[in-house]
Amino acid sequence: MPRAFTIIECEQGSPEWFAARLGRVTGSRANDMMATVKTKGEEAAKRRDLRVQLVCERLTNQCQEDQFVNADMRRGTELEPAARRAYEAATGELVLSTGFLSHDSLLCGSSLDGHIGDLDVILEFKVPRPATHLRYLRGDGLPSEHRYQVLHNLFVSGAPAADFVSFCPAFPEPLQLFRVRVERVEHEMKAYEFLLRGFLAEIDKEVEAVKALIPAA
Repeated sequence: MPRAFTIIECEQGSPEWFAARLGRVTGSRANDMMATVKTKGEEAAKRRDLRVQLVCERLTNQCQEDQFVNADMRRGTELEPAARRAYEAATGELVLSTGFLSHDSLLCGSSLDGHIGDLDVILEFKVPRPATHLRYLRGDGLPSEHRYQVLHNLFVSGAPAADFVSFCPAFPEPLQLFRVRVERVEHEMKAYEFLLRGFLAEIDKEVEAVKALIPAA
């Protein structure tokens, strides 16, 4: 399918990377966008917080993300190269890298953990604690908490498939790597795009409402 994104070459975590993400829904926040609550008509706190963050970023042109790095995040960054090597050894595929994928017509984007070939398969690496990795090993497919991140990245990239990969070096070697293939399903893409467009429209409306508060000259 035709690609609808522009690649912004930048290192993840760099000032250029944060600038590229400004005001955009990204894969790491897709789950927040889709958050719901049981009370009908009430917006989930995570969804509200993301909406407010993106409204503020568009109005101020300044990053509003919490850039605090906790121990788990630091551990994931440090071990991701080992996860890539384990994946390459298991599949015989070379993992490639690219910059931030900025969607050409919607204010959204994606930072891929890697990809195979010409975006034939995109990759999502996780380096969780042993208890979480064990749950993935015992599970039946893509963990539900990462579903929307994978769907978002498939939507932005246009890739036909994604591999979700969990790596935990604390386990015996045959169990260190968990991977599941997620095929692109067009009706899921259309449903996700519909909800994404609705969320972005809410942000647009709120930005315009705030701008209307500016006194006329």
